[in-house]
Amino acid sequence: MFDKLADIENRYDELTRLLSDPQVISAPEEFRKHAKAQAAISDVVEAFRAFKYIEGQLNDLREMLGDEADADMREMIVGEQGKLNGELADLRERLKVLLLPKDPHDEKNVIVEVRGGTGGEEAALFAGDLFRMYTRYAEMKRWRVEVLNANYTDIGGVKEVVFLIEGSGAYSRLKFESGVHRVQRIPATESGGRIHTSAATVAVLPEAEEVDVEINPNDVRVDIFCSSGPGGQSVNTTQSAVRVTHVPTGMVVSCQDEKSQHKNKDKAMKVLRARLLEKMQMDAHGEMAETRRSQVGSGDRSERIRTYNFPQGRVSDHRIGLTLHKIEAIMLGDLDEVIDALITTHQAELLQSASVE
Repeated sequence: MFDKLADIENRYDELTRLLSDPQVISAPEEFRKHAKAQAAISDVVEAFRAFKYIEGQLNDLREMLGDEADADMREMIVGEQGKLNGELADLRERLKVLLLPKDPHDEKNVIVEVRGGTGGEEAALFAGDLFRMYTRYAEMKRWRVEVLNANYTDIGGVKEVVFLIEGSGAYSRLKFESGVHRVQRIPATESGGRIHTSAATVAVLPEAEEVDVEINPNDVRVDIFCSSGPGGQSVNTTQSAVRVTHVPTGMVVSCQDEKSQHKNKDKAMKVLRARLLEKMQMDAHGEMAETRRSQVGSGDRSERIRTYNFPQGRVSDHRIGLTLHKIEAIMLGDLDEVIDALITTHQAELLQSASVE
């Protein structure tokens, strides 16, 4: 491990030198490439240097201990050694996590799709609540949200909403949200006060660039139609809504949020690329995922991952056995505690797999 860390530190120093080179500074693309590469390893280098510094302090203390005759001073040195050894152990574990294989999509923007599932109008209302929850979380992270397509019900529920979240590390934070989200509450339309159970599905896809997924224009059929609002009524007499069909896979993406046909097509193609990238990943890793299923779940949209119980004020993530009694805060976008627990569990599972291998 330490040979690898030394190589990373040498690479960091080389990048520092390149970033101060006048020729690199005058070439914006090259400068950005090196700056991005350096930023990607800066946490590892910082932790490694802290580790080496503490090791140096411990060596100094060992020498002092060998030369010291005073009992009180020896006791103080031993106490300091214990404190530093604890810090060193924590840094060793942190370095193991930092050296885990990175998901190549972690720094990408994400496309999130939320759909009402079983439960009729109440499911659509809950889908709208989830959409607002993710929007507020993005605002807390200072990420940008852009709605790509939305289909609302007459009373404000969401049949389907597809939106882009742009921000550093968005996919790394949100990728475990894919799956079935279940809600238990008394609907506003329920006169008898009975608790209903309904569900919504969430899919989180890394935004795919054209270099990630090449789409043959001959494989795409584009249909133009009039936009519609809640209940299906026409809201735009001009034909600006776009339906894109990827003929080889049968994937269909519609977009009608913009008044411009061109903009709607661009948004639809963005979603199509993300879905095709997801399919490519699932095809490539399907067998591996089946034999080594992650502790935090496969991310399959058919898998129930979380329950939101309003009468009890709790949110339970079934993959890691986590229950939090703070449903109001979570629905307002306070998701970090849940997301951090999912990431920690995932990292622990990766570490366990690495030690077995």
